[in-house]
Amino acid sequence: MEEFVNIPLIFAENTVLETNRLRLRPLKITDAKDMYEYASDEETTRYVFQTHRSLEDSKFAIANYFMADPLGKYAIEEKKSGKMIGTIDLRVEANYGRGELGYTLNKAYWGQGLMPEAAFALLVLGFDKMKLVAISAYHNLENAKSGRVMEKIGMKKVTEIKSSRLWKGELIDEALYLITAADWQKRVM
Repeated sequence: MEEFVNIPLIFAENTVLETNRLRLRPLKITDAKDMYEYASDEETTRYVFQTHRSLEDSKFAIANYFMADPLGKYAIEEKKSGKMIGTIDLRVEANYGRGELGYTLNKAYWGQGLMPEAAFALLVLGFDKMKLVAISAYHNLENAKSGRVMEKIGMKKVTEIKSSRLWKGELIDEALYLITAADWQKRVM
């Protein structure tokens, strides 16, 4: 018989996760200025969400998405500066034992290995504590950098899906990446 894993409780007990350079923590309304810094940049938001046009847009996103239902959603804070530089979340389908990663990072911090560092912390949480069987992530095929993050954390491209999602009024092609619990065990041993 399967062991019951209380996913909400595990998230509630792990609202703050630490890595070498980062602190993953709940978002606060006071993060709006830091969020707006990157969320108002069209290059940063091109593939992930509608570009914020005002500080109020960032406050709205924080209050209505991150704070209204906070479990599994994290601010990425650089320890050195205390600055919130992005967000990452792990959305879990407990009945199926699987999760899906999503993330955004301020472009001033791209290319430093910070997103793989944050994502790896959520893989540890998902596989080691939640006993998930698989964690996936999607990216727009035009956003190869996101696919590179997925590869760095041990995910493998499963498929490319043509015209799979309507995004900003256009059909886009996506890539699906996945890491299974078995692959995870091989990677961390």
